[in-house]
Amino acid sequence: MAKPDLATRINRRAARAGIALAPDLAVALAAYLSLLARWNRRINLTGLTIDPPGDEALDRLVIEPLAASNYFLPTDRFLLDLGSGGGSPAIPLWLARPSLRLMMVEAKARKCAFLREAVREFGMTNVAVEHRRYEELLTRPDVNSQADVVTLRAVRVGDRLLRAAQAFTRIGGRLWLFQSMGGRDSLETAVGSGLTLQKIEPLLASIGSELAIYECR
Repeated sequence: MAKPDLATRINRRAARAGIALAPDLAVALAAYLSLLARWNRRINLTGLTIDPPGDEALDRLVIEPLAASNYFLPTDRFLLDLGSGGGSPAIPLWLARPSLRLMMVEAKARKCAFLREAVREFGMTNVAVEHRRYEELLTRPDVNSQADVVTLRAVRVGDRLLRAAQAFTRIGGRLWLFQSMGGRDSLETAVGSGLTLQKIEPLLASIGSELAIYECR
């Protein structure tokens, strides 16, 4: 029996999580994972098994962001992703909501090269890749206090990073923190930072993930 192609596998993993995908979105996500796998042979973009991707990689890299995309508001316009690395969750989030303006911030040059290649290959419009440390963007008027949603994953969350995330977020905007279930240390860190915990939403039981959503006061 022939193995299912990558788009079919993505559809199956999405269905397992209760997510219905349009055919063109599954194809776009498969193309993203294929590009990630090619680049990962040369530079370390992810430690997950992606050539070919295992179920954990599919869930972590594309299905988890799809589950989180349900928490966008109709009024959201600007998504800022800090520490974008291999492009997840930012690229799958944008593919699910391509009307968004997206800015991906990454300090490592080779990872930025990958992100820019993804933007070119997939024809991503209104998307920018910033090769710099996030602190360097704090004084830019087009970024400071402008984001509707700021996303963080696979980074160490401390007071300085939370203050920066708050500075990038408009009043009433939200910080999305992708974390493991029960990741309460990060919640304690946010106390007094100007961010109020709205809710914690389970994302995928298969990888034990949840989304902590904070509102900027």
